[in-house]
Amino acid sequence: MAVLKKLKGSTLMETMVATVLIIVIFMISSLILNNIFSGYVQGGSTRSLENRIRELEYKVINGNMKIPFYEIYENWELEIIKEQQEKDSLLIITAKEIHSDKTFIKAQILE
Repeated sequence: MAVLKKLKGSTLMETMVATVLIIVIFMISSLILNNIFSGYVQGGSTRSLENRIRELEYKVINGNMKIPFYEIYENWELEIIKEQQEKDSLLIITAKEIHSDKTFIKAQILE
């Protein structure tokens, strides 16, 4: 006969406590992920607008576009103007949604 080794195990209560802790951790992480994904979906409507603004800003900085500039992009009215400050020029990009009061304004100092 083979000699049986005594295996160290855990009690039923320890196993149940560990299971409850794992379930609580999974529930909290799923709530956090749900919050992150819902925020991503709701904020997705302005991502294309932000990309368009970056593209126009790049064109202005590199001298590929005349200012003042006006454009309707999807549901947004985009306007780019240049204001002269004391020493520097200020580039102001304004995006206003047509069907609501949402407005984005971005200002950048040009060298």
